[in-house]
Amino acid sequence: MSLALVHTRALDGMSAPQVIVEAHLANGLPGFSLVGLPDAEVREARERVRAAIATSQFEYPQRRITVNLAPADLPKEGGRFDLPIALGILAASRQVDGAALAHHEFIGELSLTGELRPVRGALAAALQAGEAGRALVVPAANAAEAALARHAKVLPAVSLLEVCAHLNGHQALTPQRAELAVSGHASGPDLADVKGQHEARRALEVAAAGQHSLLMYGPPGTGKSMLARRLPGLLPLLDERQALECAALQSLDGGFDPASWRQRPIRCPHHSASVAALVGGGSHPRPGEISLAHNGVLFLDELPEFDRRALEALREPLETGIVTISRARRRVVFPAHFQLVAALNPCPCGYAGHPVRRCTCTPDQVARYRARLSGPLLDRIDLRVEVPVIDEEVLMARPAGEASAVVRERVARALALQQARQGVPNSLLDEAQIETYCQPDEAAAALLRQAIVRLRLSARAYHRILRVARTVADLAGASRIAAAHVAEAIQYRRGFESA
Repeated sequence: MSLALVHTRALDGMSAPQVIVEAHLANGLPGFSLVGLPDAEVREARERVRAAIATSQFEYPQRRITVNLAPADLPKEGGRFDLPIALGILAASRQVDGAALAHHEFIGELSLTGELRPVRGALAAALQAGEAGRALVVPAANAAEAALARHAKVLPAVSLLEVCAHLNGHQALTPQRAELAVSGHASGPDLADVKGQHEARRALEVAAAGQHSLLMYGPPGTGKSMLARRLPGLLPLLDERQALECAALQSLDGGFDPASWRQRPIRCPHHSASVAALVGGGSHPRPGEISLAHNGVLFLDELPEFDRRALEALREPLETGIVTISRARRRVVFPAHFQLVAALNPCPCGYAGHPVRRCTCTPDQVARYRARLSGPLLDRIDLRVEVPVIDEEVLMARPAGEASAVVRERVARALALQQARQGVPNSLLDEAQIETYCQPDEAAAALLRQAIVRLRLSARAYHRILRVARTVADLAGASRIAAAHVAEAIQYRRGFESA
C-alpha cells in the first residue's frame, strides 16, 4: 500500500484555493475510484489519465486506485486536475520521485497521448502559487499568461513525460519569463472620427476624467454607440495591479488575450443577456460581464430592452464595486469596478423629438418604454446627455473634433490630480471624502440649494453632482468647485427624464 500527495489549484472566484490530490494504491481487484465532489469533467479524467500514462511508456498499476481531491467540501470542475491525478498515481507507484512533488503545484488537462492541453484560470493559479512560494507547472500554451504573475515560478511543459523527467531529475523544465510588449497608449477607435456632437463629446471627456457612469439618449444613428466605443481610448493604460486583476478574471472565463495586456476592457453584451450572464453565476460560479469589465467599460446598448431583473442587479455593484454570488454550497465574491455607459432611444420607434421624422408612438407607449428603467437605477447614473440628429452640412464635412490622444492627456492630468489628492477617482469618493474634497464656494453652494429644491434631488443625486462638479473643476485645473462647475454637473442630471 502506498500514498502520494500532489498539490494543485481549484478555481473559486478570483482566488485559486489549494487542492491536495491523494493517490492511494491498495491490493485487490483493479479499479479506479475518484472522490472529493468531482463533476462530470473531473470523473472523466480516469480514462484520460489511464491512456496518458500508458502512451507515455509508464506502467499503469493493476491495483485498486483511490484518488481523493481534498478538501472534500469544495466542488471540483474542469480538466485541470488530469495532470495532478496522473502524477499522484505515478508517485504512489514509485515511478516518479514523490519527494520532488513537495515544492510544486500542477494544473493541466491530458490528452490520450500524454500531451498537456491548456486550461482556464492559469493566471489565478500562478498568483496564488507565487504567494505560497511554490513553483507552478502548467501546459506550455498557458505559460505566457501564467508568467504575468512576476513573483511566481512558472514551469511550462508540453507533455506528461516532460513533467516526469523534471521531477526525476533527468531534464529540468525551463522557467517561463513574461515577454509582453506594452504599447505607450491605449488602442481603439479615435474620437476624431466623430462628427459634431460637441455636448456628448464633452460628457464623454468628463466621464473619462472621473470614471463616471454615462447615459446617452437620442434617435437611431446619431452616434451613441460610436461615442461609447471610444471611451476606453480616452482612459490611461492599466497599471500592473489593475492589469493582473483584469487578466485573472478573463483567464477564469477562458478569454484572456496577451495582446490586450494593460488595455482597458470593454464589454458589450447583447440586450438578450440573462441575469447570470450579466452579473455572473452558474452552479460553479463564473464572472459575468460586469466583472469581465472590471477596471474598464461596460456598454449596454438599447438599455430598456434588457431584462428588468438584469438591470436591477447592477444597482449594488455600481455602488460597492463588487458582486456577490451565493449558492447553496458556496459564496463567491468577484470584483466589479466598471464604468457603465448606456445608450437608448427616446421611444420605442426611436423618433420622438426628431426634427424631420414623425414618431408613431402613443404617449402611453413612450411612458411604458421609459418606465422599464427604474428610478433607483437612473439615480445611480452620473451623467445623462442627449445625442441629437446632426444636420447635413456637419455630416458631409470632414471631422473637426479633437483626437483621442489630445483628450486623453487632459483626462490623464485630471486622474493624476485625483490620485494625488485622495487616492481614488472622483466617482469612488465616499461621503466623508466628499465633505473633505468637494467643498463648493458660496455661489456654487447657493446654486446647489436651488437645484435640490427645484429638481427634488435625492441625497445620492446631491453627492453625485458634487463628484461630477469636482471632476469638471479638475479638468479646468481649479482647486475649488465654482458655480460654473456645479451648473455643468446639474445639467447632466436633467437629461432624459425631462426630455
